[in-house]
Amino acid sequence: MKTVEEQLAVIKRGTDNVVVEQELIDKLKRNQPLRIKAGFDPTAPDLHLGHAVLLNKLRMLQDLGHQIIFLIGDFTGMIGDPSGKSVTRPPLTREQVLENAETYKQQVFKILDENKTEVVFNSSWLEKLSPADFIRLASQYTVARMLEREDFNTRYTGNQPIAIHEFLYPLIQGYDSVALRADIEVGGTDQTFNLLMGRELQRAYGQEPQCIITMPLLEGLDGVKKMSKSLGNYVGIQEAPGVMYTKLLSMPDELIWRYYELLSFRSAEDIERLKESVAQGANPRDIKIELARELIARFHGEEAAANAHKSAGNRMQDGELPEDLPEIELAALGDMPIAAVLNQAGLVKNAASARDMLASGSVRVDGNVVGRDFIFKQGAQHVCQAGKKSFARITLSAQ
Repeated sequence: MKTVEEQLAVIKRGTDNVVVEQELIDKLKRNQPLRIKAGFDPTAPDLHLGHAVLLNKLRMLQDLGHQIIFLIGDFTGMIGDPSGKSVTRPPLTREQVLENAETYKQQVFKILDENKTEVVFNSSWLEKLSPADFIRLASQYTVARMLEREDFNTRYTGNQPIAIHEFLYPLIQGYDSVALRADIEVGGTDQTFNLLMGRELQRAYGQEPQCIITMPLLEGLDGVKKMSKSLGNYVGIQEAPGVMYTKLLSMPDELIWRYYELLSFRSAEDIERLKESVAQGANPRDIKIELARELIARFHGEEAAANAHKSAGNRMQDGELPEDLPEIELAALGDMPIAAVLNQAGLVKNAASARDMLASGSVRVDGNVVGRDFIFKQGAQHVCQAGKKSFARITLSAQ
């Protein structure tokens, strides 16, 4: 295993907070795999890159040699997580929960190593609790402390109803940590209250309290609001490669490093080098393309990543030739300037357009950018490209 300092650097990358850091250091010093829990309520079957932030952190911890426990909250899913909700959330049926849980499992193993992940369902221990057990659990926390939670407090002071079963949700999520004897729990910042509940209950049940790693909520492609399918600012991990490619290239430039920090598995040193390249004049679009390829490869494979730009409508990139490359033969009395060739071949609107494209560096011959001084020799054959979408294999023959 890596040293404590090296592990701590990996753990803290992109995190919002670590509670309590010294306790975490003490756990790491034991030089033993830690039991790291993350819970997911299967309330929606489709995951997006916002969910991947948490899963990425779990994979990093997994690669450090720790035991990842992927907890599917089939029991809590039937209660409904009240976190951040202004109204009581309708519970799901058991059938809905189990159907969504299967979809989750298929998606998360695009990030986590299935052979090194322990998948558990919290119904396996929660359904065994007796009414007396639930009463003991409920006795560990007061209503006043529950109302300290922002969403509960807002609803209470606004005279909006809070159902009694909603108070059970954070208690049950905390009890999961007791049942699993978790050393660490990872969750989003919106779950902080529930994560801290796990520490409280572990103490009450005579266990060493877990440490907490909170991950920030990823901004969506609008750069403002949290990534959400309902807001339409999301990138789904099961979306087609071309769709993912197009969406990721559409992100505002100011989001690039945020996405690299939270979604990329590249080293911090690699990301710094990319930042430096942009500072020195590299096109931010090229940096987005690198990230898009990394993420598409993770969810769809290397081949899909290499060809994603094609299905996104960008048919020619990095000197690649399309399958349906047009063949054009031009008759000439002798050698011709490239501007005249482009015009006669129909790759530009007119001679003026050809000159403009040559001046802007938008013309390539056999993959190399050429200027107005390029002469197309009689009898030669070259692949010519004008702009992003006009290209042909041109032969200049004698009249």
